[in-house]
Amino acid sequence: MLRGRNFLFLFIAMAAPAVAQPQSLGIFGSWGAFRDGGRCYAISEPFEAPPALGWRPFASVGHWPSRRGGGQLDIRLSREKRQGSAVLLNIDGRSFQLLGGGRDAWAADPRADQEIQAAMRTGVDMAVETRGVDGLLVRDHYRLRGAATAMDAAAIACAGRR
Repeated sequence: MLRGRNFLFLFIAMAAPAVAQPQSLGIFGSWGAFRDGGRCYAISEPFEAPPALGWRPFASVGHWPSRRGGGQLDIRLSREKRQGSAVLLNIDGRSFQLLGGGRDAWAADPRADQEIQAAMRTGVDMAVETRGVDGLLVRDHYRLRGAATAMDAAAIACAGRR
């Protein structure tokens, strides 16, 4: 399980040039919530994944009020995906196909984002699978304990900010 400072390090590492230091909104189970300028995120690292190559894998749900973007899933895979390989997200037996490129994957559209996040709110475990550029299976596992609370904290922190 991650501790607060690990989340802070992860959030700083994933953020593009940070305008301000991320503000922790709380650690909830294996998920954390942060606000960074005009962006808010719920984020977690996998509890089980192949060793990453030069980056730290994560799953996040982000909000960008200035772009009217909210509740967008972003997965940073532990390994770069092979071109043409599907990326599947499994939450307690329910599967979703994600779009992906390189080391990232995301929901196909806002409706898929909503369905995935609804499943995350009630789910226990989440796994993301694809084939790596080396042809080997990439499977990153996440615990969802605290995900709903972290997603709510991030949404509330950015609500009304434009």
